[in-house]
Amino acid sequence: MSDPTYIVGIDLGTTNSVVAYTEVNIEKGKEPDIRVLDIPQLVEAGTMEKRAVLPSFILVPGKHDVSKDALRLPWDEENKIAVGEFAKERGGEIPHHLIASSKSWLCHTLIDRNKPILPWEGPEDIPKMSPVEASSMILKHIRDAWNHAMAREEETHRLESQDVLLTVPASFDAVARDLVVKAADMAGLSNITLLEEPQAAFYAWIESKGDKWRKLIKKEDLVLVCDVGGGTSDFTLINVTEEEGELVLERIAVGNHLLIGGDNMDLALAYAVFKRMFKKGKRLDAWQMRGLWHSCRKAKEALLADPELKDYPVTILGGGRSLIGGTKKAKIARKEVENIILEGFFPNCPSHSKPEETQKVGIKEIGLSYEADPAITHHLAHFLNRQEDKKIPTAILFNGGVMKSDPVRDQVMNVISSWTKPGKSPATRQIETDDYDLTVAKGAAYYGLARRGRGVRIRGGLGRTYYIGVAASLPAVPGMPVPIKALCVAPFGMEEGTDAMLADQEFVLVVGEPVKFDFLGSSLRLHDPNGLIIDDWEEDIEEITTLETTLEGEPGSVIPVCLEVKATEIGTLELWCVSRENSEQRWKLEFNVREKEAE
Repeated sequence: MSDPTYIVGIDLGTTNSVVAYTEVNIEKGKEPDIRVLDIPQLVEAGTMEKRAVLPSFILVPGKHDVSKDALRLPWDEENKIAVGEFAKERGGEIPHHLIASSKSWLCHTLIDRNKPILPWEGPEDIPKMSPVEASSMILKHIRDAWNHAMAREEETHRLESQDVLLTVPASFDAVARDLVVKAADMAGLSNITLLEEPQAAFYAWIESKGDKWRKLIKKEDLVLVCDVGGGTSDFTLINVTEEEGELVLERIAVGNHLLIGGDNMDLALAYAVFKRMFKKGKRLDAWQMRGLWHSCRKAKEALLADPELKDYPVTILGGGRSLIGGTKKAKIARKEVENIILEGFFPNCPSHSKPEETQKVGIKEIGLSYEADPAITHHLAHFLNRQEDKKIPTAILFNGGVMKSDPVRDQVMNVISSWTKPGKSPATRQIETDDYDLTVAKGAAYYGLARRGRGVRIRGGLGRTYYIGVAASLPAVPGMPVPIKALCVAPFGMEEGTDAMLADQEFVLVVGEPVKFDFLGSSLRLHDPNGLIIDDWEEDIEEITTLETTLEGEPGSVIPVCLEVKATEIGTLELWCVSRENSEQRWKLEFNVREKEAE
């Protein structure tokens, strides 16, 4: 990509998606202006409006669910599905035609995420999408909406030509991240950079405070970013140190992937309403429960956003899938919402708590693999206990729609404060933020500036040295395996987001047949430079994993290559084998560094 005009941050959220942007070239002495794109979308049948938030919902209507021209878009007269506000609202009435939480399905290891399975349990007479395709449909709407709003008069302003940063949960594994990249590519966005959502939230906080952020945190602070979104709960620890009189930020730990968030809370509220109905002798079928789930989501969002609201109506659909007749209304009170969320998801617990394990049922449905223990505070305690020094955070930055609620934030603060030792640990304080919905996209745009030297960067250097096994070039000896040498490809402290080339060294790569690659690591050899080859390494370098694969190419061919290495911002080590004869020929190997360092 050459000479983009804008840096664009995209928060592809489980519940809502947001786009923020700023100019690449800013006049010297002028402060960057990060804005949120108002995204054109259908809000009612046939009615377009611009909204700061695009709900991450897709409606796949049946023949008679919407009128013929209701789904027209300014850039697509023949459009047949809805993405955004109208999809969310109309989908609550016909829930089996609604695709929700497609992002959560991207990390479901028990299903083929490229297979058309959504809407889950939807009717057979409508076309289905894979989780990857559904995510790409949301990104495609964002791309088309951007191009309609920003690039109608200037071709070079098209989103495909901009510096795009796309956020993902910090805990997404390498496969889920690759699927996000694939979804973006399917949407026509082939040049993207991924960024962790909690880091993006922290970047947004820095940007919002200007130079004042240095007065709000101090040397030796340990900052917890607690990000509870629609689908996941993400924990990240950022250590604050000082070098040459300047504060330095370093991301030192990331939590496990936790499929707990607003979706779980909405379902808990739906069951609370269901119990009330059941006591009155009324039963709800699966279709009604799904509709009630979506209605409770709307109630939760409204009550958490507006402290003046005392209660909010929820809808219980009439029986059967074809008619909405017989729809009933109930109310859910603010106090009931807060009690269910606080007691069920943020209970008081001691600092040594672990997620509770329940006996597993022998056979279960395929659906989303939510955590067995929904208590987020249990998972948080376990995360902090896994850290080497087991320090309690001195400061907390909250993010995510759930955290709009003062009682929820207060409860988390109280629980963490109960873990501190009086007189020995500093009191934990809350870092105030101005927004809980738009920050991730804004932070991604700010990070794009920081990469260009126009902002503060969070460090995330490698915590050990990494190597790859290289077969020695020696004659074969009967009964003796070929010796394996250790080639240093990523030295200790290599910054995430940086890359290096071993340009002066040449190796041969075997393609077209099954081969293996040994990844190695050491927490003892912390001064080995890139490119160093070690013959006798068994004592202080350990085997981490072996990757078995077949690289594309003519069977049995050996290709002279040089190596390029990139430590990504999301915790993977990319090793690119680049042909010496044709630089367009490249093979990528990828290893999840952070999983090993978490152990």
